[in-house]
Amino acid sequence: MYGLNELKHTNYKDNKTVDCPVKGCTIKVERQTKPFKKELKYRCPVHRIYISPTTFEYETEKENLLWNDSKDMELFCHIKKVKKESRIARDNSEDALTWNVFRFLDKHELLPGFLSYISGKDIKEAELILWSYSPQNKASWPHLNEARHVFEKSRGSEPDILIKTDKVLFLIEAKFNSSNKTPNELTSRNNYETADNKLFSKIFRSNIETVVVKENRYELMRFWLLGSWIAKQLNIDFELYSLVKKSSEKNIEKEFGKHIIESSERKFFRLTWEEIYGFVENLEDSEYKQKLIAYFKNKTSGYNGKGIIKKAFDV
Repeated sequence: MYGLNELKHTNYKDNKTVDCPVKGCTIKVERQTKPFKKELKYRCPVHRIYISPTTFEYETEKENLLWNDSKDMELFCHIKKVKKESRIARDNSEDALTWNVFRFLDKHELLPGFLSYISGKDIKEAELILWSYSPQNKASWPHLNEARHVFEKSRGSEPDILIKTDKVLFLIEAKFNSSNKTPNELTSRNNYETADNKLFSKIFRSNIETVVVKENRYELMRFWLLGSWIAKQLNIDFELYSLVKKSSEKNIEKEFGKHIIESSERKFFRLTWEEIYGFVENLEDSEYKQKLIAYFKNKTSGYNGKGIIKKAFDV
């Protein structure tokens, strides 16, 4: 896995070619334009990566996963059967980052402690549901399927991270290089406003046009609505988290919070990757902890328009 220690600080490009970003490599490949294409003419034959001016993609998804033993990959393969799309081989993949962090917490039985840490509640049990796949059900999580059926006419929403616990349903929407601005013209309203005796009007202050069309909060709107409904069926609290970099969307709690009706049982929070790093840093030492700490410190978020590498996290 390539990061700050392995990649060039500045990567040269011109109108026709771009250098391989790995230190010491002199290979140049044809410069590609968006959308990213995984084609042989863009591949460094030495390091087996597909290159664009701002990022690169590994030959296989496994190369971008910290946790990839047989049990990890068995779970990963099950997830891919229900996951909508996957760019996990891409260096700046939100999904790869999500797996690398939350799979660590899950496989080392650290989720209850982490969730207690961020929520202030004493969490005892936790099931991690990545991209709608429930390990307990060995399928797409039935409660999410039911919520989709109630509110959405198609397959619908796919939260990055759902965690069902004994006290709270946690829904965490992970962002890395993208933002929570997700525009939608509401060409299809589905049943968002009308389902469950107009639940929408009971948990939103603003109307759907304001939240979705004017403020571009389509994704957060859906997750607040579906998560609130699922938690109500389970008779537990609901907490929605926007997971972002420390430097990003510092006012998201206020900006989205003005549109929703929170209560003691229903809350919205901003969470940063750096806060998770802080939690991990304070864990008892182990080779797995050190591997994740090194990953955070070495992680990049691509190259900027001037070809200068961007450090991912403020750690």
